[in-house]
Amino acid sequence: MKSLFMLIKSVPSAIPETYRYFDFPFCSSVPLKEKKEAFGEVLNGDRLVSGPYRIDFLSEKDAEIACKRKLSKEEVARFRTAISKDYYFQMYFDDLPFWGFFGKVDNVGKADPSDCKYYLYKHLVFEIFYNKDRVIEINVRIDPRAVVDVTGDEPVDVDFMYTVKWKEIDVPFEKRLDKYKSSSSLRQIQWFSTLNSCVTLLLLTAFLATILMRILKNDFIKYAHDEESADQEEETGWKSIHGDVFRYPKHKSLFAAAIGCGTQLFSITIFIFILAVVGVFYPYNRGALLTALVVIYALTSGIAGYTAASFYCQLEGTNWVRNLLLTGSLLCGPLFVTFCFLNTVAVAYKVTAALPFGTIVVIFLIWALFSTPLLVLGGIAGKDSKAEFQAPCRTTKCPRDIPPLPWYRKTLHQMAMAGLLPFSAIYIEIYYLFASVWGHRIYTTYVILFIVFIILLIITAFITVALIYFQLAAEDHGWWWRSFLCGGSTGLFMYAYCFYFYSAQSDMSGLMQTSFFFGYMACICYGFFLMLGAIGFCASLFFVCHIYRSIKCE
Repeated sequence: MKSLFMLIKSVPSAIPETYRYFDFPFCSSVPLKEKKEAFGEVLNGDRLVSGPYRIDFLSEKDAEIACKRKLSKEEVARFRTAISKDYYFQMYFDDLPFWGFFGKVDNVGKADPSDCKYYLYKHLVFEIFYNKDRVIEINVRIDPRAVVDVTGDEPVDVDFMYTVKWKEIDVPFEKRLDKYKSSSSLRQIQWFSTLNSCVTLLLLTAFLATILMRILKNDFIKYAHDEESADQEEETGWKSIHGDVFRYPKHKSLFAAAIGCGTQLFSITIFIFILAVVGVFYPYNRGALLTALVVIYALTSGIAGYTAASFYCQLEGTNWVRNLLLTGSLLCGPLFVTFCFLNTVAVAYKVTAALPFGTIVVIFLIWALFSTPLLVLGGIAGKDSKAEFQAPCRTTKCPRDIPPLPWYRKTLHQMAMAGLLPFSAIYIEIYYLFASVWGHRIYTTYVILFIVFIILLIITAFITVALIYFQLAAEDHGWWWRSFLCGGSTGLFMYAYCFYFYSAQSDMSGLMQTSFFFGYMACICYGFFLMLGAIGFCASLFFVCHIYRSIKCE
């Protein structure tokens, strides 16, 4: 006999709001058997318990009574509320998931919601498909005739029943998870959106390459002619600020910490994609993604420490210990504050998203024993690397005044222009991601997602480089922070999209669902801001160094 494990969820878009199956007055299995969850499954909010339905291999049953319950008025009211909110149960049999609703609302021809009838399903029909001695597929149907009216506030007698049917099919065991993958039509839409993004990337690359190469060519010719000419004309354009363009940015400790965190997040993303492409995150390998995120974050902390400390020392910073503390708290700090608030909300609502104390202790130990030491070791290695910032031009002692700039060259307007194009290339894929993370869809097209991610990186780098060039051409040498903010602005567009998704694409409501959605999405978008900001700065630094090496600077 294989075990049947169960969980309660609310729909259609409320992944965090999950409850234990027996938090509702269904049949109680005696003794109650809880599935031993892995670390990632606990983080995912899975709290599976064995069900009251006995299913033996090839043993069919017809309308067998699981239990008889007399529901009190309070229990009837709770079922009625769950039915009105479209709660559904999620069960697992032989690690195969399937779903079913609590009941239905009869509102046909009833304009007043108070006139609606609420019916609880009491008969489940399990259809199990097998091939030889292997279970291939399982579905659950509802007997529409076996319902209980729970509209009134009065005790109700319920006989919970179930039927088991076995059917043999020729589908091999290796393909039993194919039904949970995206449909062919959905894949076509995703590939079409990816092709659209590729065309956008190709046109953008060709446009920027043509324009920038032509402008730079004219600039090089002009500056070379000026150098050969005997006339002492005043320099203009980006060459005129060669003595200020490599002046170190303000708040260089914070800047180096942001670059270090962004580099770490980029490394995490690459490792996650590698695991996804090789098939580690197959459908309903529950908790594997969250486990990988925690472990890889801890192991890549050294990358953040090394990058931040090394770059900070290149900028002639001296307080590298403070820089390491800032690097360690720049990402973990907001995550910790958000987690404390949301976990408190989850505890108040008694949902399974609330992490047990033991799991919190494990996370703390991972951070204290692995992440922090690796961060410190990476910082020490970065400090001792003795790397020097190789600027093509010498920096003058007195900074040059920045001329007045038109409104469209201000930081916020540049960020808007820099973030819009990359976001427009990925927003279709973002919808499918949101529908998977915050809904009940399964995301499996990791290859498409990886291609879209590469497109996002390239477009971010190109658009940031173009904006930085025009900024330098306007004799504005404050490009360090501007390149980071412009590169990371796509994360702000992603968070703005969250408001549209919440209001137009989901049915989430209430403090629990709203706080979880906007809280965790704020952390995710903040991570994208740091990662893409680091990408934008690195691309801009390479470009700026290249063009200033190509001219003669005194």
